[in-house]
Amino acid sequence: MEPAFYATREFWVAVAFVIFAVAVFRPVKRALVTALDARAARIKSEIDEASKLRDEAKSLLASYQRKQREAAREAAGIVAGAKQEAEILRRKAADDLAASLSRREKMAADRISQAESEALFQVRNAAVDIAAAATRKLLSEALDAARAAKLIDAALAELPAKFH
Repeated sequence: MEPAFYATREFWVAVAFVIFAVAVFRPVKRALVTALDARAARIKSEIDEASKLRDEAKSLLASYQRKQREAAREAAGIVAGAKQEAEILRRKAADDLAASLSRREKMAADRISQAESEALFQVRNAAVDIAAAATRKLLSEALDAARAAKLIDAALAELPAKFH
């Protein structure tokens, strides 16, 4: 006859194993749950920190992009201002050059006019000198001494009337 199932060694080993498993399972379960909860909390805090860092990075990126846009606008403004100033300086230089050329042209025209006047004066003086020399020569050849003395006396008589 076979002994009853509870009288076998295998039964008692199974019962001992179940008791051992139940006895060990509760503390192990608590330790596992605690470890898993701690790990979940750590992972959640890391995720929160990563999210916070991502938000900070986004805000820094937005800030730097805004600063970059502002710097680009400022640079464009500086370039535009420099172009305007260069255009103003170019116009001023062109105006100054035109004024300087105008002054020099006027000075050259004045010098030319003065040279023309002086040349005309010299030509007139030369013509007067030549006419006077020709007249002297003609008079000296055409007048005799008596007629010359008569002309000189007439000229001397007219002098007092011409001075008063």
